[in-house]
Amino acid sequence: MKKVISILIVFFIWQTGYSQTNVKQLYNDFSNVNNAKRIKIGKFMMSIVSLLGEPTGVNSIEILEFSDCENSEKERFDKAIRNLKDADYETMINTNKEGERVKVMIRIKNEIIHELVVLSSGHDAAMIRIKGKIKKSEIERLVNDHS
Repeated sequence: MKKVISILIVFFIWQTGYSQTNVKQLYNDFSNVNNAKRIKIGKFMMSIVSLLGEPTGVNSIEILEFSDCENSEKERFDKAIRNLKDADYETMINTNKEGERVKVMIRIKNEIIHELVVLSSGHDAAMIRIKGKIKKSEIERLVNDHS
């Protein structure tokens, strides 16, 4: 009986220490970090922008920026990016160059991008979430128009 309890305790400790977070949980966990800058451009402001320019299908943009945070928080964010695996998102880019990690993930339903997430660690650590209903053809058109 002691052996079974010991195995269960080890299992729960392992699960807690190595549990994967999802994108929403990652944003919530780091949005209240000391000295983190939090910017949100909501649906109303995005609708005004689309009136003045080209409509893109973007509903909102959320940015967490950690450049003024303690190194321990940046290291914790880097570890969270490394461990991030969310079944609702597809990882498009995952690089690690000179200690700075960049991960780009998208959430797609019916060939429409509903969310694009850009995560970067290192000195300029940040998380950017772009939400909306963006067609792949719209992205191709924007890239072609501005390159």
